[in-house]
Amino acid sequence: MSANILVFDSGVGGLSILAEVRKQLPQANYCYLFDNARLPYGELDEQELIQGCVELIARAVTLSEADIVVVACNSASTLILPALRETLTIPVVGVVPAIKPAARLSKNKHLGLLATPGTVNRRYTQELIDKFARDCRVDRFGSSELVYIAEAKMAQQPLDLQTLHEVLKPIKESGLDTLVLGCTHFPILASELQDYLGEGVTLLDSSRAIAARVMTLIQMEGKQGLRGQSQAFYTTTTIAEGLKTTLATWGFSSVVSFAECAIETGS
Repeated sequence: MSANILVFDSGVGGLSILAEVRKQLPQANYCYLFDNARLPYGELDEQELIQGCVELIARAVTLSEADIVVVACNSASTLILPALRETLTIPVVGVVPAIKPAARLSKNKHLGLLATPGTVNRRYTQELIDKFARDCRVDRFGSSELVYIAEAKMAQQPLDLQTLHEVLKPIKESGLDTLVLGCTHFPILASELQDYLGEGVTLLDSSRAIAARVMTLIQMEGKQGLRGQSQAFYTTTTIAEGLKTTLATWGFSSVVSFAECAIETGS
């Protein structure tokens, strides 16, 4: 029987996680659900985020017959995992900023965390820093603008490089040598970030660690993959044609509104 993997995010950022998971498990079936109707998550009220995500993911698990859920969003993972695990009976994997490996990698012990405002300011993030980077200076940079720029890139729209450079300027001037990309949208902009910040700054994200964890759990479940189908669902009524084209190039056989899908199945 083929493994069914549900990957969830607020937008297209979770594709950076899905890409790494797919490398490890290319024959699994993937359902990618992005809640673009409430993007970006980093600016939502915490209770609204928890309740909305848990309800949406639970419905998606039923419709997709998922064997495992990957919450490919740092903003959501820092809040919803306990409630989601109480609701579901299948494994749930969340994403956390790569503070631990960054602290080990940094030569001058000066790190940066680039994430959404919600992730940057959460207590969970401070606990990661206190636990794994006590011997480092950790500068935090919050940005929702980069989320929209990443979404535009995936929709094949012009990039607002001026805004991108304005966000990155204080990072470049800080003198750090390692930058943690604490939002799954940001690896989509890795080439633009590296071009501006220069080769002296190492960019880190959690995608490989998450993929390894998913592979371990799938093996523990004894699932085998023989099909390799992929479907994408969004929560708005429509999306840009450029984004549909991009998702098609990522191998999704169908890209449809989740609301329409739920209505058709009677959920």
